[in-house]
Amino acid sequence: MNTLLSILVFGLGLILIIGTLFSAISTFVLPRSARSFLNLVVFGNLRRVFEKIMHFAKSYERKEAIFAYFAPVGLLLLVPAWYILLTIGYAALYWSLGAGDIFTSFRLSGSSLLTLGFATSENIFINLLIFSEATLGLILVALLIAYLPTMYAAFSRREEFVNLLEVRAGNPPSSVEMLLRFNRIKGLDKMDEYWSSWEAWFAQVEESHSTLPALVFFRSPRGEQSWITAGGTVLDAAALTLSALDLPPSAAASLCIRAGFISLRSIAGNFNLNFPEKPHFPETPISISKSEFMTVLDRLEEAGIALKEDRDQAWQDFAGWRVNYDHTLIALCRVVMAPPSFWSSDRY
Repeated sequence: MNTLLSILVFGLGLILIIGTLFSAISTFVLPRSARSFLNLVVFGNLRRVFEKIMHFAKSYERKEAIFAYFAPVGLLLLVPAWYILLTIGYAALYWSLGAGDIFTSFRLSGSSLLTLGFATSENIFINLLIFSEATLGLILVALLIAYLPTMYAAFSRREEFVNLLEVRAGNPPSSVEMLLRFNRIKGLDKMDEYWSSWEAWFAQVEESHSTLPALVFFRSPRGEQSWITAGGTVLDAAALTLSALDLPPSAAASLCIRAGFISLRSIAGNFNLNFPEKPHFPETPISISKSEFMTVLDRLEEAGIALKEDRDQAWQDFAGWRVNYDHTLIALCRVVMAPPSFWSSDRY
């Protein structure tokens, strides 16, 4: 019975160690999206704690200031969580190999993982496990140190476009304001390069926010800005340009929208958010009403922007573009608690 129990404990300890390593590798090393159950547990429970704390905040600004700590604290908690699980896993191995009682096994495991060296063993096999545990402890710390600069480099690239958008779309950003400002500088017919730059931005965001999911929750330096509302503003501006403005068809605007909704769907899929796989208007409704769309067209017309004559067809075309990213945009705004913004975070 003792032999069977030792084998069972050894197996459970080994599974715990392998599972913890998988979480670390999928978070720090693997260059693609991979869901980790441990990461979901840590960030999920931490999110509940932050929501309880934010419940006492009186204003959005105060809630936003509190929530800004969510992602950094979550990242820092991952390493202690991994250390605790590795300590338990190796303690199970030591106990099953006869290193001592439970207390002695935990003491040996903690000493090895933290490379303190105050506990050791005369058993050669146990010593090999001690060396492996100490190595893993150092590797995890080194990975975190190397991980943070990579994350902040991706964050910096993302925020550069978010900050520049204020010049073109106001703060908080608005697709209508963006078109009005481009019209004032006679630039509506010269926006292809701008759409192309945001197409590249969406591709970069998809890659970085899928491989580094915590980036989704890293908030902009200014509380009224957000990467998701910036992306939504550009997508709506491109959709309005294609559907309503009396301009030649723009392949660059079309590609920007396609890059945008592919990016948002990829990121939303990492968080198991529900959205239509193959949306089609009007079978799949959007969060923008026809009357809101017509009001926007009135504003654009008052500013002297040439519009297409058939407004009903313009509405159908706009909804046909918007339906591709509408649900994912709103869902991600809700997840990241985005600041108020026109036709995005104001929808939830």
